[in-house]
Amino acid sequence: MRRLILLAALATVSTTAFAQLPGLRRRDPVPPAIGPQQAMPIMGIDALRADFVARSGSDMVYFGGDAAVLTPQAQAILQAQANWLRQHPEVIVRIEGYADLSDTRDHALAVGAKRAEEVRSYLMLLGIPAAQMTTVSWGKEKIAVLGSAPAALALNRRAVTVIVR
Repeated sequence: MRRLILLAALATVSTTAFAQLPGLRRRDPVPPAIGPQQAMPIMGIDALRADFVARSGSDMVYFGGDAAVLTPQAQAILQAQANWLRQHPEVIVRIEGYADLSDTRDHALAVGAKRAEEVRSYLMLLGIPAAQMTTVSWGKEKIAVLGSAPAALALNRRAVTVIVR
């Protein structure tokens, strides 16, 4: 019991002494090791994403029908995205390709992959290094809008540029 009281008193005295000595600071505990996929704090990524969308006009481009051809509007958005990405070479993006509900799962995955790759190729033509981008196809697995109306189908035919790190 005496030892416990002595340890408590010693801890209180050392804390008080630390606070009163100029030039001395208590050391914060060492943060856990951060892996490469977690190099940026979550808020930092959120702020980057918001800035990316604000300066690029959008993080997504749309495609027509069963195509993976970039429209002039999509090219303009991708040019703005490329400008932003050149200013942030530390940022890694994942380009996600999507399809509408009108096709089979396998065909939708193939179309989504073509769309993601088309965006990646265009960004590379604009000077973005391949190492700064990855691609994935979600096909029709993660649709934006339910329904089979032409407007709903059109909103699902897209590629999204996502900041991951």
